[in-house]
Amino acid sequence: MTASPRPPAGVHHLAQLNVATLLHPLDDPRMAPFVEMLDPINTAADGAPGFVWRFVEEGTSDATGARPAGEDVIVNLTVWETQEALWDFTYRSGHLEVMRRRRAWFQRHVEAHLVLWWVPAGHRPTTEEAVERLAELRAYGPSPRAFTFASAYTAAEAEASAAHATPPRSEAPTTGPRRGGDVDEP
Repeated sequence: MTASPRPPAGVHHLAQLNVATLLHPLDDPRMAPFVEMLDPINTAADGAPGFVWRFVEEGTSDATGARPAGEDVIVNLTVWETQEALWDFTYRSGHLEVMRRRRAWFQRHVEAHLVLWWVPAGHRPTTEEAVERLAELRAYGPSPRAFTFASAYTAAEAEASAAHATPPRSEAPTTGPRRGGDVDEP
């Protein structure tokens, strides 16, 4: 097998992670309609214009057994050529039926459950990377590193942001005593 040529520098694809907290275990009869939709929806995604890749758990045809975000949380991690391609699949295809029925199978999220970010073409994000991006979105809000459809950034903005990145936000330094009487004076 030969390796495919690397894409030109600066070419990016859109990665997305969405998480869903199950109301019932996947083998519960109340989840059967969702489980029955998995293969047809995944097949539709695989053939959708602009689809690049989706995470599947080794030895399976989907990702429902992987639980990087919690035992009752399933994940969907995909890569698309463009934001428009992902939007079209999500909201203008048979996938919309799953979206319409999601309240029968999943808890309502009070915090972000979808995160988007740009990756170099050819990069396959790990579930750990994806969960970190979601945590970043939840903690700091939308940025060029982690955003949503409603707060989207371009790949160029993400690249520019990465070039001028500042260190991650952190607590006060832990080296040396801090001023303000929090240290016993000799």
